[in-house]
Amino acid sequence: MNKLKLYFFETRPQFLLLSVVLVFLGTAMAWTDGHFNLWRGLLAMIGLVSLHISVNVLNDYFDYKSGVDLHTVRTPFSGGSGMLPAGLMSPREALIYGMAAFVAAVPIGAYFLFVSGWGLLPLLVVGAICVLIYTQKLTKVGYGMAEIAAGLGLGTLPVLGAYYVQTGAYTWPAVVASIPSGILVCNLLFLNEFPDVEADTTGGKRTLPMIMGKRKASRLYAGLTILMYLWIAGGVVARLVGLPGLPPAALLGFLTIPFALKAIRGAGQYEDPSRLVPALGANVLVILLTQLLLGVGYIGDGLF
Repeated sequence: MNKLKLYFFETRPQFLLLSVVLVFLGTAMAWTDGHFNLWRGLLAMIGLVSLHISVNVLNDYFDYKSGVDLHTVRTPFSGGSGMLPAGLMSPREALIYGMAAFVAAVPIGAYFLFVSGWGLLPLLVVGAICVLIYTQKLTKVGYGMAEIAAGLGLGTLPVLGAYYVQTGAYTWPAVVASIPSGILVCNLLFLNEFPDVEADTTGGKRTLPMIMGKRKASRLYAGLTILMYLWIAGGVVARLVGLPGLPPAALLGFLTIPFALKAIRGAGQYEDPSRLVPALGANVLVILLTQLLLGVGYIGDGLF
C-alpha cells in the first residue's frame, strides 16, 4: 500500500462524511434565514473535516499506545483503522499526522473569528478540547462524558458553528435544530462501543456499555433514538404554534425510521455479531441520512 493510500485510509474516510453533512445542515439553516456564502461554507467544511481527521488519527494513536487496539475485534464500523497494529504506520507517524490535521484547522478558525465574530470562540475552544483530550481523558471519566463530548463536538456544535459563520449570530431555532445532531452522533459512538467493551477495559476506558452493561445500554440507545425523532416532531409542532422550532419539511427525517428500527433490534441482540454488525451499519445510515434530510427540509422550506 503506497503512502498516500495509507494516510487516506488512516483517516477512516467512511466516517468523514459526517462532517460534510453537519456543515450542510448548518449552512442550509442559514440559507433559509437569508444568509449564504459558498466560500465560507466550503472553508467550514474543510476545517471540520480536518478536525475530524485529527480526532480519528489521535484516537488510533492513543488506543494503540494503551494496548486497546491490540485486543480489539474490528468491524467495518468500530475498532479503529487497524493501521498501527498491522505495522503499516508507526505510532510517531500517527501522532504527527493527527496533530498536523489539528494545526491545519487553526487558521480556518482564526479566519472565521475575524470575518464572522468572536461569538464563535466558545464553540472552537470546546471543539479543540474534545479533539485533544477525548481518547486520553474523556473516555476514562465515565458518566457518559465521552458520548456527550462526541455528541457536542461532532454534532450540535458543528451545526451551530456552520450556521454562525454564515449569519454571525445564534438563534433559538438554530439551537433547537442542532439538538438532533448531538443525539445522533452520541448514538454513533454509543453503539460502536458495544463490540469494543472487552478491549476498552484493557485501556482503562469507562464507556456506557461497560458501566451499564450491554442490556441496559441497548435500551438507552433505543430510548435516545426515539427521543431524537420526538425532538424533530416537537420542533415542528413548536414552529407551527409560533415558537422556535423546525420547519414542517424537517419531518423528512422520519424517512430513516426503518433503518433506526433495524439498528435498535440489532443493539438488543448485542451478543450475536451477525445481528450487531448490520445494526452498526444501519446506525451510520440513520446518522448521515437523517441530518441530510433535515438539511433538504430546510432548503425546501426556503424554496416553497
